[in-house]
Amino acid sequence: MGHLERMPYRELATPEAWKAALQGVARLLIDATERAEHRSQDDAQQREHDSGKKQHTLHNTVMALPDTGILFLGRTFSGHHHDSLLLQQALPPEFDGFADMNVRVDLGYLGMQSDSRGEPMAIPTRKPRKSHKHPNPPWSDEQKAANTALSRVRIFIEHAIGGMKRYHILVHTWRNRLEHFEDDVIGICAGLWNLVLSY
Repeated sequence: MGHLERMPYRELATPEAWKAALQGVARLLIDATERAEHRSQDDAQQREHDSGKKQHTLHNTVMALPDTGILFLGRTFSGHHHDSLLLQQALPPEFDGFADMNVRVDLGYLGMQSDSRGEPMAIPTRKPRKSHKHPNPPWSDEQKAANTALSRVRIFIEHAIGGMKRYHILVHTWRNRLEHFEDDVIGICAGLWNLVLSY
């Protein structure tokens, strides 16, 4: 798959490499994916991999194109890492980021709009919560329509992640203990999905 150039980028060490990878890309879809991991007996490792959802997970950042091809797959991190933190790990602050590009993300990246780089990201509007003081918080038709339009575009990255997870090794609870194998496996599955798209 590497010879056929179907493997996604895994690490881009320099701004020049990042720009080369994104050359010709006008629209990029970003999301994080998680998969269940076997619960360790070690207390420290349990805290490290607890996702807060009563499950121990592994996380990866996925950057896909509108044709659902996976362009970039971030390295594997433990479950307690937040989506925006994973993206910052994959894209250091010294990189230009997504200049002159249409980037679509979900609410997991809400804080990225206010970071030091000021990334131009299209993020949905959070639905206001009801409370005793505000039983009917404002939620305009324009905001609803904008969120719907964004969802219609972002669905393609969900298809990309779903295509990658058609391989059951990413669906069932991860139990393998070989070092770095959990990272190699998801990279291979992403490459296989890209290969399927080419036929």
